[in-house]
Amino acid sequence: MEARKAYTDFGNSGFPFSIPKNFLLENRQREREVVPKIVFLSTYPPRQCGIATYTQDLLQALKNQFVYSFRMSVCALETNKEQHSYEAEEMEYVLNTSDADSYESLLLQLNSDPEVSLVVIQHEFGLFADDVSAFNNFLTRIKKPVSVVFHTVLPRPDEAFKKNVQHILDNADGIIVMTANASEILTRDYIISEEKIAVIPHGTHLVQHLDKEVLKKKYGVSGRTVLSTFGLLSSGKSIETTLEALPTIIKTTPDVLFLILGKTHPTVVLNEGEAYRDFLKQRISELNIGNHVQFVNEYLALDKLLEYLQLTDVYLFTSKDPNQAVSGTFSYALSCGCPVVSTPIPHAQEFLSGHDGLTFGFGDSEGLAKAVNRLIFDVEFRNSVILDGMHKISATAWENSAVKHAKFFQQLTNGKMELHYKNPEINLSHIKKMTTDFGMLQFSVINKPDINSGYTIDDNARAMIAMCQHFKQTLDASDLKLIQIYLDFIGFCERKDSLFMNYVDFNKRFTEQNNEVNLEDSSGRAFWALGYLLSQHKKLPADMMSQAAGIFERSASMAMDMHSPRAMSFMIKGFYYYDRYKKDNQMESKVVLLSNRLVQMYRHEASPEWNWFESYLTYANSILPEALLCAFAMTGNLVYRDIAKKSFDFLLSKTFCDDGIKVISNRSWFIKGEVCEEYGEQPIDIAYTVITLRKFHDIFKERQYLVKMELAFNWFLGNNHLKQIIYNPCTGGCYDGLEEHNVNLNQGAESTVSYLMARLTVYKFFGKEKEMYHRRQSRSYKELATI
Repeated sequence: MEARKAYTDFGNSGFPFSIPKNFLLENRQREREVVPKIVFLSTYPPRQCGIATYTQDLLQALKNQFVYSFRMSVCALETNKEQHSYEAEEMEYVLNTSDADSYESLLLQLNSDPEVSLVVIQHEFGLFADDVSAFNNFLTRIKKPVSVVFHTVLPRPDEAFKKNVQHILDNADGIIVMTANASEILTRDYIISEEKIAVIPHGTHLVQHLDKEVLKKKYGVSGRTVLSTFGLLSSGKSIETTLEALPTIIKTTPDVLFLILGKTHPTVVLNEGEAYRDFLKQRISELNIGNHVQFVNEYLALDKLLEYLQLTDVYLFTSKDPNQAVSGTFSYALSCGCPVVSTPIPHAQEFLSGHDGLTFGFGDSEGLAKAVNRLIFDVEFRNSVILDGMHKISATAWENSAVKHAKFFQQLTNGKMELHYKNPEINLSHIKKMTTDFGMLQFSVINKPDINSGYTIDDNARAMIAMCQHFKQTLDASDLKLIQIYLDFIGFCERKDSLFMNYVDFNKRFTEQNNEVNLEDSSGRAFWALGYLLSQHKKLPADMMSQAAGIFERSASMAMDMHSPRAMSFMIKGFYYYDRYKKDNQMESKVVLLSNRLVQMYRHEASPEWNWFESYLTYANSILPEALLCAFAMTGNLVYRDIAKKSFDFLLSKTFCDDGIKVISNRSWFIKGEVCEEYGEQPIDIAYTVITLRKFHDIFKERQYLVKMELAFNWFLGNNHLKQIIYNPCTGGCYDGLEEHNVNLNQGAESTVSYLMARLTVYKFFGKEKEMYHRRQSRSYKELATI
């Protein structure tokens, strides 16, 4: 089948720079030799259906998440009755599922194309109903690995139906379903090994969680308690169930408004016209609820749809199909922070478990009304449902779906795909949101800053470093305001002839915590930040330099009394950067003092099996060898260099495996001779590791450090044991931690700034198309020379 539009390789990347056309033409053949191609058989926009939108969202997520790892093409599914013109650049094939000859033509193209490494079929029984035998023949004869995504899995099949599904299962190399229930049905009612199945939930869009009242005003529904449902309209939605429940709801909530979002399904219009919508209008009139129902008869753009969902007080899902395995509409509502009331489809039972009363029987208007009224009036229960739903649905973000799909595709192609994560665009929104005129707040509830958490010098010191990094790369004048705020905060916490204070409440008062903890480490971090700022003296304003230098030079005497290994290490880094600002023998002598203390600790504790400074590994471990490497760079002392390398390589052996990083658990430290807990990872340890790897690569020029730097940074992007993103590209925030079964969705200062520091550290090495192209030409990123 002739392609509707030729695929453009580099143009598909979405990167904000252009590559000359002749470059594309000259390198096209080499590029195709090394980048596998995935072909998706699916309906596709402009066709308006759930699977078309699903596939478009999945491809966009894969493009956003990975760079130069694979190419993607679409084969649009059509019938004799429904055909479209396509403009998407990924469109390369069209399959008329009513025509056996169309299957033959597609088979010839796919089987003869050496670029095609995987075929992914989005399967819904109706899509292939016009010629089932031609579809089955296609599956038998395709010579490429095949993954089938089942959007519907029917339990208890009769023999004829089971035989048909069994043919699909037998000829697929891998199966994707969207719920655990669907996987259970396949293994129980059909003959298939569980190992062949991947459960990848329906993807959802990350949202910023905008103010509900502002959105209600925008859409003209201020002062109303909003219920909503959305999707392409058809009788299967059973919207009349809600209409019949409304009189009961109106009695207690007179301001209630039910929004019916979406146009009628095109296939329904083709066969039935607007009969179902007319039926609903008739019921509205009969029930005398016209002032409480509003149709939004549009195929809503995504941004508009997500805003409608965010202004919704209760979302209603009333499908009357008990075998509907999954609903994208249901997922989108949960991700927007809607409490959901639903019929008991498997998807709802999985995500609403733990909250009795949120599901109701098919067609049970009385049950629906009862559930809605409880959510409206029981505020504590509603908030609990919202937070629980957001935590459960977070794993289904399209970014996470992309990672899980890519990992599964990699398995099906026997590792032929070499995955490289694409660096997200830098987004300072959450940094700015967390920063007041006084400093950066400490904690956040999801992505809402918590003013009651107050401020710390730890967070403001790291934030100052990150914004200095950003200004160094961009020369964005707006950064200077933030840098000044953080510098002023450090000055506020300075104490004459003593350590810096760390904890400050929202009313700018030092808290009792300062008397309960050792302030050495936080003082060391402030010193590091001041030194780093001074190292940028050629770019930053002179008055800022003068202010920072004054604090730094007054605080340098702290070195004499420092004995915490991390505090000493932070101070060494501060002196190292200060040396770029001004050469000072007295400062260098303090570096020698602190470095010798670290050397003494190492010699006291190290053994052939334990090349470390202490008898345990705790937090911010990489700071210690990095500090000694900085000391070597300043003094030329080879002892510092050798111990730095031995200790860092030892640390890497405890935190890296072949395909990723797992830093020391914060649940309990890794004690020498004992077994460390496996889970409980924090972004700050990843960021410090990335920064240290960069320093070791700069000095030793060993490629292993560059490879590990990429692996470590990709932890933020989903290369971790949960295959979930830790950085949220929508908000610009970073989640606070990775646990055994979940991600901590709060986006506090420490995690958010840690991500930004790491992101700015790796910016020129990988995660961009230009660098990935050079890697491919060298055949393996593991052999990459310095770029």
